[in-house]
Amino acid sequence: MAHERTPFDSIEGSLEYIGLLREAIETAKISVAHESERANEEAASRRLEALQLIAYKLDRLAWHVDGTRRLLNDLRMLKRLLLGERQLDATSKEASRNTAFVAVKGARPTSHAAR
Repeated sequence: MAHERTPFDSIEGSLEYIGLLREAIETAKISVAHESERANEEAASRRLEALQLIAYKLDRLAWHVDGTRRLLNDLRMLKRLLLGERQLDATSKEASRNTAFVAVKGARPTSHAAR
């Protein structure tokens, strides 16, 4: 059974998914606001109360999604820092090996008799 790719295979993919979810929440909030106006005009009090509860729940969901996005951003930044350090370490080790090789290759043997 092959592993199917999901939006959660990487931090970046998860961030993209959370961004799409946040857009969907905003769209739903706009729709609920329009429905609330209609319910208010029609004096449908029970429907208006239900829509107000929906609006509250959407606000709470948006708050949690925003927190999740901030956490994912932090994780992405830390991942980049760690990967950058690893790349810098590998680069500096390679540079020091090359420097050591050049220094050894270019070194002139010293003779004690020349003193």
